[in-house]
Amino acid sequence: QCQLSGLWRNEQDSLMEISALRDNGDFHGKYLTRVTLAGGCAHASPLKGAQQQPGEGGWPTFAFTVCWDKFSNATTAFAGQCFVDAGGKETLTTMWLLREAVGSLEEDWKATR
Repeated sequence: QCQLSGLWRNEQDSLMEISALRDNGDFHGKYLTRVTLAGGCAHASPLKGAQQQPGEGGWPTFAFTVCWDKFSNATTAFAGQCFVDAGGKETLTTMWLLREAVGSLEEDWKATR
């Protein structure tokens, strides 16, 4: 069984700390990113999410959002799955979608990455 709660590090050296999961799968935590839109220092931002309980023998899927309110007017949504390899190493695989605020509807085309 993959345990989503705990401290995670990604290939960009950002850190994510996820609290213990509630019985309904909800969780919260902090995301300390080393990558910023402004190119500045690392900042911790709150995250909120939920894990879908897997079926028998399956690996859990999850989703969470991070609001980068301390240094950027942007929000990122992550969706992924947790796996454990034969050696017991846990790995999270995710895709993300970042939405940055823009000043007008005409600029909407450049707001999502």
